[in-house]
Amino acid sequence: MEEPGWDVKAPRASRASAHTDTQKQAQDLARAIAGNAGGGEVCIRGRDGKVRDSDTVRPGNDPIPPRDKR
Repeated sequence: MEEPGWDVKAPRASRASAHTDTQKQAQDLARAIAGNAGGGEVCIRGRDGKVRDSDTVRPGNDPIPPRDKR
């Protein structure tokens, strides 16, 4: 049985790096992990597994930077 809460997973990982109670905690932790790893893209997924939002964490090398309108 799956625990309620949110997982933080690296791309193509079979296991979660961390499990949190709230989505906000998972987002913050994912951004911190990406930043410590040298930057990158953080994808936020909903319960259905679809990407709801994404964010580039510095110092990620994004050849085509996003033009966020948020």
